[in-house]
Amino acid sequence: MAKTKPTDQNVTDFINAIPHETRRKDGFFILDMMKRITGLEPVIWGPSIIGFGSYHYKYDSGHEGDAPLIAFSPRKQHQVLYVLSNFKGQEELLKKLGKYKTGKVCLYVTRLENIDLEVLEEIVQKAWDHNTK
Repeated sequence: MAKTKPTDQNVTDFINAIPHETRRKDGFFILDMMKRITGLEPVIWGPSIIGFGSYHYKYDSGHEGDAPLIAFSPRKQHQVLYVLSNFKGQEELLKKLGKYKTGKVCLYVTRLENIDLEVLEEIVQKAWDHNTK
């Protein structure tokens, strides 16, 4: 996310522009959940990542930048949630979540109806708590 910077793009307009109705509704659901958990207003990072909070990182190589503490991106195929931070209990929660795929820090969900939303909320809460301690 090194080249991904915060913008002043309107988050509601961005989600309303999603052509796929289910993806748009799921995007608003995730937006509301993350706002409730973080107590923060969202910011669009780069062209398509909706982030909450931020932190500065610097690698041993000297490379540094800023990134959101938690985020999501409503993509064409999936909702991508940037919430996997190896917090305690993460693997156990993922086993209870439902249908998803993962990347290094990403949780890919095709439709929210295919997962347990209470488990998703717990994952997001624990990721936020882990990333802000």
